Amino acid sequence: MMNYLLAFFWNTRALDTFIGLSAFITLYALSSWLDFPVLHQILILLTNVALIAVIVIFQPELRVALSKLSFKGRRYKEIQEFDLFLDSLAKSVYSFSDKGIGALIAIENEDSLEEFGPKGVLMHARFSAELLESIFITTTPLHDGAVLMREKEIIAAAAILPLTQGSGLAKSMGTRHRAAIGLSEISDAIVIVVSEETHFVSIARDGILTKNIKIDRFKAILRSIFAPERHEHVIWYQQIIDWFRQ
Repeated sequence: MMNYLLAFFWNTRALDTFIGLSAFITLYALSSWLDFPVLHQILILLTNVALIAVIVIFQPELRVALSKLSFKGRRYKEIQEFDLFLDSLAKSVYSFSDKGIGALIAIENEDSLEEFGPKGVLMHARFSAELLESIFITTTPLHDGAVLMREKEIIAAAAILPLTQGSGLAKSMGTRHRAAIGLSEISDAIVIVVSEETHFVSIARDGILTKNIKIDRFKAILRSIFAPERHEHVIWYQQIIDWFRQ
């Protein structure tokens, strides 16, 4: 459990608070063991206040932590439909990479991204490689922000995402990458980043940025999260036939 907490809070704004709480708990235990009744009572009163404050202040982090314990990805309905979409998306993303075009794409999972749509340009348009490429061409006014997607729909373009507050990030890390990490810290969205400097394709998930992903791994990651189950159920009469065959 301790390893999970450290891994979750590392490089987030909650790390300092987590360390402070650990010190507080240690002091609380020592006050009881060394028999300091006044200090012990003061710490009990502070505990009630601190617990409420932590829940209120770090509600987003706690929500993401709980979602990690029981993760269910948004699933597409048809395998063939999903494979066509994934091939088209991957082709566009790696075309950006080859051409050195920066891109930021957030794919909605269970947590809604609707709140970020009004901060950009609402589109609610069916996804196509041509539309995505037209958004991120540097001569268009939409290329600086993020594209928000829900399944095969582009919800919005030029959306403004929250930047990560985590410490320990490289100073050279650009705004797109910080925004990708920031959104993935407060939601279960999968955020794709293409760097115009290094041409690397990266994916942010659960506050962790994985860099320089090759196309096969890119597809495997998205398929593991969004692809529909290939055998969700067996038709009832097929079950009867199989039973008689046994």
